[in-house]
Amino acid sequence: MANSALEIVGLLVSLIGLIGAAATTGMPMWRVTAFIGDNIIVFETLFEGLWMNCYQQASFRMQCKVYDSLLALTPDLQAARGLMCCSLALSGLGVLISLIGMQCTSCIQNNDRAKRLVLIIAGSMIILGCFCVLIPVSWTGHVIITNFYNPLLIDAQRRELGAALYIGWVTSAFLFAGGCIFICCNIQSDDKDSERYLYSKASDYSVYPQQPLQPLQPQQLMTLPQPRSQPMLSRYPSSVYSYQSRYPSVHSAHSGVAFL
Repeated sequence: MANSALEIVGLLVSLIGLIGAAATTGMPMWRVTAFIGDNIIVFETLFEGLWMNCYQQASFRMQCKVYDSLLALTPDLQAARGLMCCSLALSGLGVLISLIGMQCTSCIQNNDRAKRLVLIIAGSMIILGCFCVLIPVSWTGHVIITNFYNPLLIDAQRRELGAALYIGWVTSAFLFAGGCIFICCNIQSDDKDSERYLYSKASDYSVYPQQPLQPLQPQQLMTLPQPRSQPMLSRYPSSVYSYQSRYPSVHSAHSGVAFL
């Protein structure tokens, strides 16, 4: 019952991470215009994302334009596109596979070991999706901070960390927590099952003292009676008989006549 509750918690946390990864991928707020120095034009804000640039004037509507060329993007944005798409694929597949192996579902019946293996695979995929979110977000943040303190750039070229980066860091934490719940919960279940099959902790048992070994005593040999040999019967007639009969035989009669 406790494992079922933990699996549901892990599923919810992973779903939140999946939604956050999708939001981070689609939001254009990866880089935001930095208002520093003598730049007093604050009613126009520039947002740079993975797929488009957006301009917002004060609190009015936002106008966006999709990038014309992929090769014109910086290396960190190009890598971020691929890694974020991989994160969505891995996290989505991990969540779907976890539904198959959960105890509250009946996709796999009468095989708890297979269910645990499925959940461990799902948790591993979700953790891989976590790293696919964490790498591009941290890389982009590092580039923004490095360029911000670069003395060769003017103030108009400097950017600040956008809201999408913060959402990406929180998303990676949710995905990591969800994957660890799936993995740790089922590894602990394997240990409990092995203990259950070895012995029962609640059973009463008593320790018997070890008995000293008694030396072997020599035993007398006993002779078994030999079976009596039975006369063998033959299918051929014989004139000599080895047993005594109360009736005279033919030979004894002839010998008596000759004697007389």
